[in-house]
Amino acid sequence: MKKQHLLFATFILAGSLTVSGQTPDTADSLSAQRTLTIDEVVVTGTRHQTDIRHLSQTVSVVNRKRIEQSMQPSLLPVLTEQVPGLFTTSRGVMGYGVSNGAAGGISLRGLSGGNARLMVLIDGHPQYAGIFGHPIADAYQTLLADRVEVLRGPASVLYGSNAMGGVVNIVTRKMHEDGIRTHLHTGYGSYNTLETELTNRIRKGRFSSVISGSYNRTDGHRADMGFEQYGGYGRIGYEVTDHWNLRADVNVTHFNASYPGPVSAPLLDGDQHITRGMTSFAVENEYGKTSGALSFFYNWGDHWINDGYTPSAGEGPQDDRFNSYDDMMGISWYQSARFFKDNRITVGFDWFRYGGEAWSEYVSGEDAGTRSDLVDKHENEVAGYVDFRQDVGKWLTFNAGLRVDHHSRVGTEWVPQAGLAFHLPHTIELKASASKGFRYPILREMYMFPPQNPDLKPESMWNYEIAFSQRLLGGSLSYGINLFYIDGKNLIMTLPNPSGSGMLNQNSGEIDNAGVEAQVAYRFNKSWSVDANYSYLHMENPVIAAPEHKLYAGANFTQGRWSVSTGIQYIAGLYTSTDPATTEDFVLWNLRGQFRATPWLDIWARGENLLAQRYEINAGYPMPRATVMAGINLNF
Repeated sequence: MKKQHLLFATFILAGSLTVSGQTPDTADSLSAQRTLTIDEVVVTGTRHQTDIRHLSQTVSVVNRKRIEQSMQPSLLPVLTEQVPGLFTTSRGVMGYGVSNGAAGGISLRGLSGGNARLMVLIDGHPQYAGIFGHPIADAYQTLLADRVEVLRGPASVLYGSNAMGGVVNIVTRKMHEDGIRTHLHTGYGSYNTLETELTNRIRKGRFSSVISGSYNRTDGHRADMGFEQYGGYGRIGYEVTDHWNLRADVNVTHFNASYPGPVSAPLLDGDQHITRGMTSFAVENEYGKTSGALSFFYNWGDHWINDGYTPSAGEGPQDDRFNSYDDMMGISWYQSARFFKDNRITVGFDWFRYGGEAWSEYVSGEDAGTRSDLVDKHENEVAGYVDFRQDVGKWLTFNAGLRVDHHSRVGTEWVPQAGLAFHLPHTIELKASASKGFRYPILREMYMFPPQNPDLKPESMWNYEIAFSQRLLGGSLSYGINLFYIDGKNLIMTLPNPSGSGMLNQNSGEIDNAGVEAQVAYRFNKSWSVDANYSYLHMENPVIAAPEHKLYAGANFTQGRWSVSTGIQYIAGLYTSTDPATTEDFVLWNLRGQFRATPWLDIWARGENLLAQRYEINAGYPMPRATVMAGINLNF
């Protein structure tokens, strides 16, 4: 490693302060005998429920209250506001789409889910298109989430490939107390936009269930930019005994999206019909000194895409339609145990099978009625891992982990990580970590379309981080700051073929990213609170949709029947193109309010981009000016 890399890794500081959190039903056995305060317990960093102070990596949590305050059908806007270092792309008032002109790309510290370097999980299970390896943004709706945990940094020890730059873990909805609750959310606003959600939650004794359905649509702020989505989620759980629990869930979303192309070259017939689904089943155990789970999951997607045509370029309608069916299934097992005082060891096993088929179906022209196969492949990934945590007195926690991961095509990867968490006087937390992340080449890169290359090797990176955070005034004031350095190699790039003409995917890229992330929150009283977060990202090799500066500052007011929140987001140095280099700077002001008219009726409204800024996130796709939505919530 370069000398300057070692010096940087030695002196960087990192903050592990979370955004907000929610205490789960049962605490980690290490802390079961004391009262846990808000923001302390997460599951993403260790698989089992853990006091966040004992983790050496940085985890942010966005809880259900914050999600509901956002008044959005999609989870991505609230994550962009609340998680420093995370940014998601957008192209309109609603809907992200896939393929050409798509938005919904998630980046974290300059590493993108679009390149399979950032993983989205639902209850710890990977969620991505089996062929293309990237998350599908329109599948991540607010109706799913009890809370969202974002691990900012490599999570490959626990989650394998694609968790190279971090994970976004959606922890699904549940009922926390006995009873029956039904909630209807509906609203209407700019550009003939409609959003609806109906959720029923039940908990009776040992049985619990959640059933949600949604319908959303918009005409869009440009011609040929309509979006329509149907979604449904169901979950049931049963506590067989005080120590054993069963749960199962299913989620299906279908959306029809149109994309009009960039304003400089309008597109016709750019249409998509996409269906995504997932299901899982888990058996969980909790015995205090030991806990674990065995789970099975299955994800699938059915894609139909008409790439459209550009009349101004002399093009006519496409003769073919792109079709694909992808799937991913897996078995995941872990067991965590305390063998001696202040110790916790977790061992686990994962098996994944993913892939699918893609083809072009010709509907016109001389090949009408035929199909051309593009790929029909599946790959396997099998892995074992161990995570070790040891408390040394009350002032230090040592963490270490190792994963051995084998890919049926590429080979075996060893993935280590280690870190320290110091619990200092005056509620100061100081943390340091070094962790490796990796990703295997995805099927598209190896087998689909020139410049495919079946001989690609894994990408890998190291993330170095040290963290500082503190709580003051009885927890009313909290703040944190962190710096990180990312050193990556063997990134897959498309370059001239060294052995002939044309282009070829090759392991030739590097990552050299560094940055700082900071957060602060203060609660004045029961009615007023403010919070802010900031991130700065330096990239030796800039990439699209990873801003250099990202700042969010918000305020929340709740009193009596009124609830109001507002926030300003500042984005600077956002690359919308790297060749030629084109960046965007903009300021967005959002305002949301709710009035409880009766115990069962809420009236709400939200306004976005109220400064009517002109800006782009996807090149050639200007965002809408000020938009307004309003509606009601029924609770019974």
